[in-house]
Amino acid sequence: MKGYTALIDCGSGNLHSAEKAFQRMAREVGAGEVLVTSRLGDVYRADRVVLPGDGAFPACRHALMRERAALWWTLREVVVNRGRPFMGICIGMQLLATRGLEHGGADGFDWISGEVAPIEPTDARLKVPHMGWNDLVVDRPHPVMDGVATGDHAYFVHSHQMRVSDAADLVAHADYGGPVTAVVARDTMVGTQFHPEKSQATGLRIISNFLQWRP
Repeated sequence: MKGYTALIDCGSGNLHSAEKAFQRMAREVGAGEVLVTSRLGDVYRADRVVLPGDGAFPACRHALMRERAALWWTLREVVVNRGRPFMGICIGMQLLATRGLEHGGADGFDWISGEVAPIEPTDARLKVPHMGWNDLVVDRPHPVMDGVATGDHAYFVHSHQMRVSDAADLVAHADYGGPVTAVVARDTMVGTQFHPEKSQATGLRIISNFLQWRP
């Protein structure tokens, strides 16, 4: 297969919504096929890679870095050494961090320095998990955020957030009794805490931008 995006299936959630959203936007912008896969060769040959994820940080980390270690090493080769564009979604974004503190803690990829810690709203009326629509606050420009402005809505479902060590890696946040990281980026990597595939026009714009991004 030539000219495709690999949507990685590492057993951490239902990929149907993400697959449909990426396929739709790939057709619209002429970005080739979208392939849901866990095959090493598929990931190695992909033009760009997407890692979705749902559930707890340690479980997702274990599923990828221990149970499917060969897939993890292929992903690292493609993204870190070969510089292919990469998008992490939800837990897929959190795994970019140095460490996650959920359920006793576990090491992450350490591709973007920081830690994943519980959300602690200053307003006791705000419930955790942070679930539903929230406004984005754009902190700095990034090609994947072209056409997305402060006040645009995105759909969140999470109880932990990534706190980056370097403020330059923060692209956007939301306000939920205090700032909550929404988008991070470094080099050829970008991550969204919210689910772009469930975020209607805002999410589809971000997916479209990612599919056309040439870092």
